[in-house]
Amino acid sequence: MGQGGEPRRVRAHDGELGAAVARAQEGDEAAFAVAYRLVQPALLGYLRGLVGDDAEDVASDAWLEIARDLGRFRGDGAGFRGWTATIARHRALDHLRRQKVRPRSSALEQDVLELPGPHSTHEQALESMSTEAALELVGGLPRDQAEAVLLRVVVGLDAPSAARVLGKRPGAVRTAAYRGLKRLAKQLGVQGVTDDGPRTLGESK
Repeated sequence: MGQGGEPRRVRAHDGELGAAVARAQEGDEAAFAVAYRLVQPALLGYLRGLVGDDAEDVASDAWLEIARDLGRFRGDGAGFRGWTATIARHRALDHLRRQKVRPRSSALEQDVLELPGPHSTHEQALESMSTEAALELVGGLPRDQAEAVLLRVVVGLDAPSAARVLGKRPGAVRTAAYRGLKRLAKQLGVQGVTDDGPRTLGESK
């Protein structure tokens, strides 16, 4: 349990989050505040990776929608994190469209190879950093890789949940996260990272 283990820290609260969401759905405002407190830091980190300094504004819009539609949500704590990330992403893309900044599309929009999940060494490399430093590095990745890394490492979603948020297959998200984490690990000088995993990542269909 390294002290920077963000996804594990996020997931450790899923039971508490699920209970808070259930109470909030029955009209308990204090419970909604608990759910907000548990979700907001990771959600803000994800949005910073998408819209930079406008993250707070986009998060506010997202939470208005989350509060409005809370009664429709069905699921547990982990499901709630995925649901809120989906809403936040839609608000972020709307924001970018309004600014006429088109998100870069990538080769991974067409599904790539089904690959195993990222090796733990990659995630550990990113988790050991502060969120600010990690976000700065993630900002330099291609958009598909950046989003996959943000959802997996900052928001703490598993591959199927991240895939639902992005509207892709889990294999494509695993591939993007793997490539993004590998690139970041290389920048961080993590030993051994370049040798694990497939060498032909996405080179041919």
